[in-house]
Amino acid sequence: MRIGVPKEIKSDEHRVGLIPAAVRELTAHGHQVLMEAGAGAGSGFSDAAYLEAGAVLAPDAAAVFAGADLIVKVKEPQRPEWERLTPRHILFTYLHLAPDPAQAEGLARSGCAAIAYETVTDPSGGLPLLAPMSEIAGRLSILAAAQHLQRHNGGMGLLLPGVAGSPPARVTILGGGMVGANAARMALGLGAQVTLLDRSIPRLRVLDDLFEGRVRTRYANLDAVETEILAADVVIGAVLAAGAAAPRLLRREHLSRMTPGAVIVDVAIDQGGCFETSRPTTHHEPTFVVDGVVHYCVANMPGAVPRTASEALGNATLPYVLTLADQGLEALRADRHLARGLNVLNGEITHPAVAAALGRTSSDPYAAWN
Repeated sequence: MRIGVPKEIKSDEHRVGLIPAAVRELTAHGHQVLMEAGAGAGSGFSDAAYLEAGAVLAPDAAAVFAGADLIVKVKEPQRPEWERLTPRHILFTYLHLAPDPAQAEGLARSGCAAIAYETVTDPSGGLPLLAPMSEIAGRLSILAAAQHLQRHNGGMGLLLPGVAGSPPARVTILGGGMVGANAARMALGLGAQVTLLDRSIPRLRVLDDLFEGRVRTRYANLDAVETEILAADVVIGAVLAAGAAAPRLLRREHLSRMTPGAVIVDVAIDQGGCFETSRPTTHHEPTFVVDGVVHYCVANMPGAVPRTASEALGNATLPYVLTLADQGLEALRADRHLARGLNVLNGEITHPAVAAALGRTSSDPYAAWN
C-alpha cells in the first residue's frame, strides 16, 4: 500500500505521523511511504533520515494526498487537508470529532474512512493510542501549572513545592486515568500536596496503592469536587469519555470563590474541555484569565515536546499502521478493537459516542461495507 505522511499544519504542531524507524519497518514489509519534505524537521528527523529508511519524498501535501491511499497524521485534519481526502483514502490520526462538527462534516463529505487514534481500544478496555500522549500531557500539565503560578505569568506567585516553613501548592486532579495518574506522579515528585478524584472506587484503590498513600484520593461526588476545587492552588482537568465530549466539572461560579492567581489546566480541551470557561489556546498564547483564575487550555500539549511525543506515538501506532497497510479496511473486520477506532465511513458517523455528541445517529460500519 502507498502510505502518505503530510507535514502537520495545525498551529504550533511539530510532531510527525511516522518516525524514520517506522518507515523502515513499513518499507521492509513491501509498502511505499511518501513523506512530505520537511515533515519530520520539527521533531528533529531530517529528510535524509527518511530517505535512508526507504521513504520517497514529496514536494508538498498535495502530492502526498494524491499519491497515497493511507494517510497517517498526528492531529485532526485542517480544512485544506480534509478537502484533499477522497473515498479511496483511509485516514489514521487523532480526530476528536465530538466538539468539532465542521471537521466531522468535512470528513463525511470527503467519503474517506477516518480512523481515530483516541477511540481504538485494547482487550483490557484501555485506549492504547491515546495512552502515550496522555502520559506526556499529564506530566506537562504540572510543569505548565508550576510555570504559570509564577507572578510574572499571571499566577499568585507560589512555588509549587514550597520551601522550608512555607507550604507547597495544593494540586487537585479531576480524573484518575492515564493523564491524572501521570499528573499526580509529576506533582508528587515536585513536592506538591496532591488530591486526586475519580468516580471509580477500584481505580482509586489502584492509585492509593500506586502512590502508597502519599496522594489523597477522594470519590468524585459533587460535594467533593467543589470542596477540592475551591481549596486548590492548581486544578488539573483530566477526565475522559472516549469519543464523547468531556463533562463540565468546574463552573463559572466556582472561579470567584477560588484563590486569585490560581491556575487551572484543562487537558480535556481536545474533547471540548471539562471547565465551563475553557477555550482552546496555543503554545504561543497558552493562557487567559477569567475572574482572576489563570486558564491553560493548549489543545496540543504534547506538541511542545515533539521529539519525545513523535517517538512515543510512533511506537504505539506502528503495529496498527502495518495492519492497515497489509489488509486495508478488511483489518477492521478481523479486529474489533481497531474497528472501534472507525469514526467516519461512506459519509456516515460510525462511532456511537461521537455521533451522540454531534447530535447524529451512528451507522453500523459493517452494514455500510455490505
